[in-house]
Amino acid sequence: IAKKHWEILSYISYIGCGLSAFFSAHVSLSGALFLLNSTFLLTEWGARVNLDWVCELVAALMHYSLLCCFTWMAIEALHLYLLLIKVFNTYYKHYLLKLSLAGWCWIIDDSFFYSLNLAYFTLIFILNSGILLAVGSSICKMKQVSKSNSKLRANTRGKFKEERQRFSTSCKSGLTLLGLTCLMGTTWGLAFLGSGYVNYPILYLFCILNSLQ
Repeated sequence: IAKKHWEILSYISYIGCGLSAFFSAHVSLSGALFLLNSTFLLTEWGARVNLDWVCELVAALMHYSLLCCFTWMAIEALHLYLLLIKVFNTYYKHYLLKLSLAGWCWIIDDSFFYSLNLAYFTLIFILNSGILLAVGSSICKMKQVSKSNSKLRANTRGKFKEERQRFSTSCKSGLTLLGLTCLMGTTWGLAFLGSGYVNYPILYLFCILNSLQ
């Protein structure tokens, strides 16, 4: 990566991670993102400190928080699936406790550092993409039902008002899906498009979307 682009991407990442860390609450996915963004902001400082254990501690915390973020993204997707698709008979005893035990995972084997992250995220990306499609389809169906009902109630309304309402509904559906795309971490999939060669538009999108997640 050219030095100029490296500096710009670094500033975008630091600003995005700083804002995300500031606005994150200490609950589940937000807590994991808070930890990831906070440790990322410390990486440059940790690398400059002469004490090896400081650098190792920051690296270990960042690796741990990254795995937790990926896990909580999968849990969020599962939770949405239970809420919107499998609506009935979804009560589970100690639900939050079980999710928390899974979400705050820890894997210690250093030999699998990169391969583990890649393989783990690939599985979560495939799972979350499938759930996102299912949830998106469910939202579209609900909007169609709502639209049909509103047509029955408003036969006497003007055409312009109907078109404006349709546009507003489409915008809301689009924003909902965009929000879910970010929530479930599917924007991290941009890493697959930028691997093996330098693709600046993909790098910028990756830094902007994922630092501000």
